[in-house]
Amino acid sequence: MLKQLPHRMKMNMTLSIKKVFERYMAQIGWDETQYDAAKFMEEWRHYLYNEAAWFAELDDAIKANPQFHEQLADRINEIIDQLVNEPPTDEQIAEINRLVERLGIDDFPYGCKLEAKYHIERLQHELKKKKS
Repeated sequence: MLKQLPHRMKMNMTLSIKKVFERYMAQIGWDETQYDAAKFMEEWRHYLYNEAAWFAELDDAIKANPQFHEQLADRINEIIDQLVNEPPTDEQIAEINRLVERLGIDDFPYGCKLEAKYHIERLQHELKKKKS
């Protein structure tokens, strides 16, 4: 059923999954022990019904179809798996090392590109606060 959707809609769906996952993980500070699949799905449902323009464009018959939701759940899991397994770039690693050194804090683990992005933004914000 997902395969029959227009390419633009499938792309927007993928971007939505990434956006909601990234937002949720930032809310919990990328602390994997705090991850709660039910809370993530609450975030997803909220986004889907209140922010996702592509979902509003879907035919009501598709929205009501359990097969669509099963395939969507599979796609969510697939995208999340890709995101958490995408390694940080060399540039991200260098930037984190630079920020850690400038802030004089201990190094910390980060496992994927999205998590590295979160920490870079967090550390840059911390550095700005420290300079103020």
